[in-house]
Amino acid sequence: MGGSGHGLRTSPLCRLLHRSVRRGGRRRVVTTTVIREAAADDAEMIQAIEAAADALLIDVLGAPEWPPPGDAIERLGQPGYVLVLDDPDDDFPVGFVHVLDVDGHAHLEQLSVLPESGQQGYGRSLVTAALDEARERGYTRVTLRTYADIPWNAPFYASCGFLESIPESGFQLGLVETEASLGIDRYGRRLQMTVEL
Repeated sequence: MGGSGHGLRTSPLCRLLHRSVRRGGRRRVVTTTVIREAAADDAEMIQAIEAAADALLIDVLGAPEWPPPGDAIERLGQPGYVLVLDDPDDDFPVGFVHVLDVDGHAHLEQLSVLPESGQQGYGRSLVTAALDEARERGYTRVTLRTYADIPWNAPFYASCGFLESIPESGFQLGLVETEASLGIDRYGRRLQMTVEL
């Protein structure tokens, strides 16, 4: 398959997504997208994807200060799971989703897609795969925190079934405090969202 040499993995997390086009009233598959569990050799690309996605958000927010992306090796070692989406043309990661397991609860900590790979449904595919995996692992809901007014933040997650919710657990309240200490709440209203599985 080329690229980073990932190929199709036999992991139960590996999912194939087919994109199709209509030609002459018929549908035909034109690309296959692979979503799979992240491996240690994905760490560098995961960090680069997050940095590129953050740069787009920083630009839209006009944020002169922004915390750097988290360490990808550390991210891969946290409880929960990280799924990556490989580019169908070169088998190289173009997006990832990270779901934390915190005290038995699932929290979508990060969703990032390379800006040049945006508007192709990759983010939605990653969210769908993350929710499917959460369901398979026995979670009954998934939470996240995001900006209320950025189109690819709260409005996007709402289209995936998430609803605004109130932080209740110590972890959730801690996230609100962390956002305030990092200063990211000054760039727009932050909110928690939850989807029931």
